[in-house]
Amino acid sequence: METKIHHLSEQELIRREKLQELKKLGIDPYPAPLYPVNENAANIKAHFTEETKEKYQNVCLAGRLMSMRDMGKAGFAVIQDSTGRIQLYIRRDDICPVEDKTMYNTVWKKLLDIGDIIGVKGFVFITKTGEISIHVHEYTLLSKSLRPLPVVKEKEGETFDAVTDPEFRYRQRYADLIINPEVKNTFVKITQIKNSIREFLNNQHALEVDTPVLQSIPGGAAARPFITHHNALDIPLYLRIANELYLKRLIVGGFDWVYEFSRNFRNEGMDRTHNPEFTILEFYVAYKDYWWMMETTEQLLESVASKVNNTTLVKAGEKEIDFKAPYKRISIYDAIKEHTGVDLNDRNEEEIREICRQLHVDVEANMGKGKMIDEIFGEKCEHHFVQPTFITDYPVEMSPLTKKHRSKAGLVERFELIINGKEVANAYSELNDPIDQRERFEEQHKLMERGDDEAMYIDEDFLRALEYGMPTTSGIGIGIDRLCMLLTGQASIQDVLFFPQMRPEKHD
Repeated sequence: METKIHHLSEQELIRREKLQELKKLGIDPYPAPLYPVNENAANIKAHFTEETKEKYQNVCLAGRLMSMRDMGKAGFAVIQDSTGRIQLYIRRDDICPVEDKTMYNTVWKKLLDIGDIIGVKGFVFITKTGEISIHVHEYTLLSKSLRPLPVVKEKEGETFDAVTDPEFRYRQRYADLIINPEVKNTFVKITQIKNSIREFLNNQHALEVDTPVLQSIPGGAAARPFITHHNALDIPLYLRIANELYLKRLIVGGFDWVYEFSRNFRNEGMDRTHNPEFTILEFYVAYKDYWWMMETTEQLLESVASKVNNTTLVKAGEKEIDFKAPYKRISIYDAIKEHTGVDLNDRNEEEIREICRQLHVDVEANMGKGKMIDEIFGEKCEHHFVQPTFITDYPVEMSPLTKKHRSKAGLVERFELIINGKEVANAYSELNDPIDQRERFEEQHKLMERGDDEAMYIDEDFLRALEYGMPTTSGIGIGIDRLCMLLTGQASIQDVLFFPQMRPEKHD
């Protein structure tokens, strides 16, 4: 197989020439990894004053060169570490106290580039213009950068010509993080969101668990799976589309409250709110129902929003969304009636197919009643619900894993949480009748035979677990990526994933 050679630009060729010059001077451009860092940019800028300067007489920090300004026998530079940027002041006679001025005149002024990673030692001071800076008395090249960073112009705190091309930003996230500091802040906030969720659940004595990613049956959701093959067992396996059925097995086994941040995979389309690989939080609680779960979900999201944003209000474009409880509740049939004028109660499959035609909602011939109702809601209603809203009481055909409604025939005890026109969570009073569950699986199998490639498989082991007896249980799945989009003010799921899925890159 022929290997394609990357075509080097003029700047890349020049940097490789500099690399060789450094080696000729006996300078290792990639030295041993240990470097005695004892400070960072953010801490220095936050705590340095004239009163505390004695503490900052021997600082050592490392970072990436982001700008350089030559002033003859002295110069200024800016380095960026993991906490931010700080200015350097470097003078030739400090760096080279002896006659040999190579480390300043040749290496610093000619062989170093923007993007190189260096370590510096010196003392902190405040310049005449009032900027906290490091007066460098020694520097070390820690890693030579062979590829130039995109140029980002900055002046007086404002950024000009920022790199905004999504193709570049998503494909080269490592460069995006270097040149767009706000991107890094977004991902730090995402970790804070996940940690605050864990804190809420752990305080309720929930147990975090792990379940298989490779599964013999893709269960727990209506979705098209990715298929792989296990060579040793010589069997097909599926990447997890949901962890629901495994978590419910643990409820059968005697745990009262389990949760998992589950990396799921669905072989479906991609858009601003869908990625084939995504994160779902699912948790299941014994002896609870979907009404209890609504209240708990409100408490969880209000708590998380308050902790990470110091307010329950978040901006989504021009809209302002309030995560403060309580949230509106409306049944799916009432929502459809409110926004289409059509009452779907007691309608059979053919009547609903005709209603779809009248509403200009495209449906496929293999879709059953539940799928068509879902299409109507998704196309005609969902986008109207901007503030957090629980859509409740779904028809049984849409919910093969959900307990039948205790007082409303033909419906189940289920809700979806819609925020800013998109589903963020899906929850049930879980079906724990093994005979009813088998019948629901068999109905799904009939849909599969009609060509529905998202219908659920019959999971015999899960049915066996239910036959041992599962307590009444409520469970929920919360789309973590979509929640993070809302809480960080991002319009696309790609902006809350470090490495979103993309087509393979074409090389020269």
